Amino acid sequence: MSAGLVQAAYIVAAVFFILSLAGLSKQESARSGNYYGIIGMAIALIATIFGPHSEGIVWIVIAMVIGGGIGIHYAKKVEMTEMPELVAILHSFVGMAAVLVGYNSLLDAPEAATHAEHVIHLVEVYLGVFIGAVTFTGSVVAFGKLRGIISSSPLNLPHKHKLNLAAIVVSAWLMNIYLNGDGSLFPLFIMTLIAFAFGYHLVASIGGADMPVVVSMLNSYSGWAAAAAGFMLANDLLIVTGALVGSSGAILSYIMCKAMNRSFISVIAGGFGQEVSTEGTGEEYGEHRESSAEEVAEMLKNSKSVIITRIRHGRSSGSVSGA
Repeated sequence: MSAGLVQAAYIVAAVFFILSLAGLSKQESARSGNYYGIIGMAIALIATIFGPHSEGIVWIVIAMVIGGGIGIHYAKKVEMTEMPELVAILHSFVGMAAVLVGYNSLLDAPEAATHAEHVIHLVEVYLGVFIGAVTFTGSVVAFGKLRGIISSSPLNLPHKHKLNLAAIVVSAWLMNIYLNGDGSLFPLFIMTLIAFAFGYHLVASIGGADMPVVVSMLNSYSGWAAAAAGFMLANDLLIVTGALVGSSGAILSYIMCKAMNRSFISVIAGGFGQEVSTEGTGEEYGEHRESSAEEVAEMLKNSKSVIITRIRHGRSSGSVSGA
């Protein structure tokens, strides 16, 4: 398959991915959106495998068969209520793939035409590995909290925001050493370890009840990790697809934060999800009456209107008006 034909196939696949996002935005068209995504991914895989620079096609096909078999097995096994867990663990795969692609791109880097192109490639590798490492450990922690393997309560280390800031500052300092050393492997490796710890701490600091927003944000991170891998591999489709996933995930996270009365910046910084103590505030919440699920269902069945007030300090109140 010629390079021109591959680029044409990538354009067609990108159009199908855009149609997929449009379809998934509404419940009525979600099924067709899935079909568009499947078609687009099939076109992208075929164009990549049979491209002019493809090597080891047999190994690629074997890996695809194994990975596809595992994916089909768990997709059929997982209940719909467990879907966020599956999405979270899939995000971790994208993050680790970005890390491995980054190291491979550094160790097997093509000859750059100019020094500026070489520096740009080194920056692409560094940022791709950083985003991928944060996405990997963050997604694993999100999966663990949703699965119940890890405690859903937020991890509240002393000066946690300063720790996050220190991780970013040290990573930026290591990037300077990395670039001055012409792509030295040691600072990249140390940064990877810091990024792994940073991703863990970022998500572990958020309570389990807020994991849906976190999973959506990790979806955005995985998209940017894929886009970074696209820059490293000079793959236009990966760049476009990663940008689509990254931007749509960020927009969805913002909408969810607005609906939940959360700060979008706090999501990125891992600043919410803490238990808010009401002891000593002197605020009256009034008396409450315990009820069973059957009683609530009967009340809703016989009601004419239901009023749910604004959630405040982790509590909500409401009233049911009946005949």
